Amino acid sequence: MAVSSATRSFIRWEKRLQPSRIMSVIVPVVSVILALIIGAFFLSATGFEPLKVYEKMFNGAFGSRYGISETIVKAVPLMLAGLGISVAFRMLLWNIGAEGQLYMGAFGASWVALTFPQLPAYIMLPAMFFAGCLMGGLWALIPAFFRAKWEVNEVITTLMLNYVAIFWVDYLVYGPWKDPEGFNFPLTASFSEAATLPTIFGTRVHLGLIFALVSALVLAVILWHTRWGYEIRVIGESARAAHYAGINIKRNIMLVMFLSGALAGLAGMSEVAGIAHRLQHGISPGYGYTAIIVAWLAKLHPFMIILVSFFFGALIVGGYSVQISGVPAATVSMLQGAILFFLLGGELLTYYRIRFGPKVGDVNGK
Repeated sequence: MAVSSATRSFIRWEKRLQPSRIMSVIVPVVSVILALIIGAFFLSATGFEPLKVYEKMFNGAFGSRYGISETIVKAVPLMLAGLGISVAFRMLLWNIGAEGQLYMGAFGASWVALTFPQLPAYIMLPAMFFAGCLMGGLWALIPAFFRAKWEVNEVITTLMLNYVAIFWVDYLVYGPWKDPEGFNFPLTASFSEAATLPTIFGTRVHLGLIFALVSALVLAVILWHTRWGYEIRVIGESARAAHYAGINIKRNIMLVMFLSGALAGLAGMSEVAGIAHRLQHGISPGYGYTAIIVAWLAKLHPFMIILVSFFFGALIVGGYSVQISGVPAATVSMLQGAILFFLLGGELLTYYRIRFGPKVGDVNGK
């Protein structure tokens, strides 16, 4: 049989033996830059000058002591929810339910504050802390149980439970918990002074920031300096290898999801005790969803989540500051979505490389 060869150029995706560390750094940075370019295009198309808009956003977030403090305030729930999401994602548990877990954490903390208003602060705040974490963790255990027991896809269950939690809180603030002196607004009565988190340096920055920083440190220690953290990382790398190593995967699914939900619940507690001082409709403008982008952009690293959350907090505050110029508030949501779009697309380059070269034809030139 005659063998002939025909060569032509080709492009091929080749799987890397190890994820590229260089690309893992480049992709997030480029994703942000490309998102800003796309945002500039849309701003220009709608009659705004992109550079001036971005300058106003920067000045709004960092140009004053108030702006910096508000940036930190917006970053705190992103830090806590992002840390919760990251520990689940690290084990390939796709917890999309941080928003609902945040709402349930806010509900749990509010129940303590409204039911026992006479408690002193040294009892009230720890009780709200544990109630918020407990409710967020228990809410995450629902999809965790179905995943561990019957391998039900947790993406669907966590996402749907978001709506259940949000509507549950709405039922309370429009119904049984509605403040009779609240001028018919959907909110509860104000918490007692004992149920208010202390603030820092006379700003609105509250103790939730300390919760986030300590949580990041504890999570880093757990992941890289404990046996449980080793088990989480092994399961995330290969569930089959973890099974052969004797690691109890079902137990870890339950524990990790509880921890993930507890951190998101702590974000909810921090919002009602540190900012709103009551439970109200729309207590979160989507922190749980934005935290997904934060976790991915930070490569699931606890300390990087703190920094990335600060960046996204600046985006939110900057977005508010340019609304007076007529720029739609949805600009920030567009930028967040664009960042996630480019980030997920760029992830391909972390695990695959592009090869160029000649392709040799098969037998008889076919």
